[in-house]
Order: sequence, then structure tokens, then C-alpha cells
Amino acid sequence: MQDNAGLVGGVGSGYLDGIIDGLVRDGFAVSPGFAPVSLVRALRKEAMERDQSGEFKLAGIGRRQDHQKDTRVRSDRTCWLKAGTLAQCQWLEYMEALRVAVNQSLFMGLFELESHFAIYGPGDYYQRHLDAFNGNNGRLLSVVLYLNEGWQSEWGGRLRIWPEPDASRIATEVEPRAGTLVTFLSEKIPHEVLAATHERYSIAGWFRCNNTTADWLDPPR
Repeated sequence: MQDNAGLVGGVGSGYLDGIIDGLVRDGFAVSPGFAPVSLVRALRKEAMERDQSGEFKLAGIGRRQDHQKDTRVRSDRTCWLKAGTLAQCQWLEYMEALRVAVNQSLFMGLFELESHFAIYGPGDYYQRHLDAFNGNNGRLLSVVLYLNEGWQSEWGGRLRIWPEPDASRIATEVEPRAGTLVTFLSEKIPHEVLAATHERYSIAGWFRCNNTTADWLDPPR
């Protein structure tokens, strides 16, 4: 994995161009080595420490009044990021560069990122789903960053991606190797997290549009 310290600020513009090309062509993009080793290690260390302090909770599905926990659908644990550490701020800088590039090229109107750590223990999974359906939660573009150094193929834990909601054949499977970023259209690309035999760390995030009105604050604060 390369230490792409110059990604933010233009040196790594090839990564951003590749993501945009993938979104246009396939609706998703896979970018191995996107994040530098130092950032991956700092984020994983933070996730482990926050897990040990009891900050992770069983993940749910849906938003606001529709939110519920259903281990038949997913069984991972999550902890939301709030830009409270240097590593989180660096992650957000990378994502801001991506947001600006996508908006400039694709005019998607990406407004704000929400993201959380996710830990999948051995046997945990997340069944096939879309991150957004008919725009009902404002999510436009999804991102996943993997934090697992030394990951072995036989451990499983791949992200399975379909090319469209009605597809019966998968488009690809992505191993959760450290530094790999996966980007995809939230409303159009179904995906599934397969069970692994080892603990699996990642950050999942969603760029959202701004649906705020005089009577409704969205994204929520």
C-alpha cells in the first residue's frame, strides 16, 4: 500500500479522476491504496480504542422513525465519526477533495458527508441492500474505506456489488484490504457484506444532498 500523502491538494488527482470515470461507466469505483498507511493505522487504532471503551453499538437499518435493529439483515457494530481527532479530520479532508471533484465533474450536488466506523466480527454480515431508495434519505454517493492490514483472501469478508437493483449477476467482489476505497451511487448500486472468519474494520460514509427547508433540518445536526 502506497503512502499517498499528496492526494489532497492535487498530487493524487489520478485517483479522483479514476473514481469519476468509474462512477460514469459502472456506477461504482474501486481504488486500492487510496488512503495512506499512516492514516489507515491511526483510524484503525481509534476504532479499536473506542470499541474497548464501549462506544460501538449494534447497527440498525432505516432513519429517524423508521430506524430499527434487525440482525437478520445486518449484524455489525458501528460508531459515528464526529471529526474529534486528527485522523478523522484527515479522513474528512480526503472526502472533501472527492466531494469537490465529483460535484465539478458530475454536478451531483453532494452537500455533506456522514460516516461511521464499522466492525464486523467473525460471522457478521450485511445482506444485499441499497443505501438509498427513491431519494428518501438524501444519500447520493456512498464510500467505504477498509482498515485491515494483512488481510488474507481466505478470510472472506468481501463486499459484493451488483451493477443495478434488478441484476442477478454480480459486477465484482472487493476484498477489505487496508487503504482500499470503494465509491458507488447510493440509489443505484446494490451491495452485500459477506461474512468473514476474522474481525473486519472499515469506515462507511454517505454524501448527502441538502434537503433543508424552513420547517425541516436535513441533514440533521
